[in-house]
Amino acid sequence: MLSTKAGLVILFSGFLGVAPAFAATPTETSTAPAHKSTTTAHTGAHSGHKAKSKKSHKLHGQQAIDASRVTEIQKALIREHYLSGEASGNWDATTQAAMQKFQSDQGWQTRLIPDSRALKKLGLGPDYSGAINAEGASFAPPAPASSIPPSQASGFAAASGVNE
Repeated sequence: MLSTKAGLVILFSGFLGVAPAFAATPTETSTAPAHKSTTTAHTGAHSGHKAKSKKSHKLHGQQAIDASRVTEIQKALIREHYLSGEASGNWDATTQAAMQKFQSDQGWQTRLIPDSRALKKLGLGPDYSGAINAEGASFAPPAPASSIPPSQASGFAAASGVNE
């Protein structure tokens, strides 16, 4: 009895899968020609055109320089004689040209936006005064090796395994 039910289920599911294929073909009593496809019968405003799959481009990162930062940059460029007049806070063509000239004079790549080296050279680098260990810290370059006492230098050499 179980095999009979299984056979009926298989037969019925096979019939359901095949039935749509028979429904799509024209019958002998139909007036539509047998060679014409039903998919080409669709006409409309979109026929013949490929669908545009244009994805929107999402911009990342900073898109413009803040007006207060532009003012700082302009004041620094004025101080260094690369820009004349007063700082306006607008990143205009004159400011861009002055920044490019400054970067070019330093031997750096000229870009439309200032890079970190240019900002540091203009005195606009990061401010470490609010850092946890900033009080009493020295941001000066290290002392030359000749200023190290000989006893300390020999201790360094012995610890590193380097012979003098």
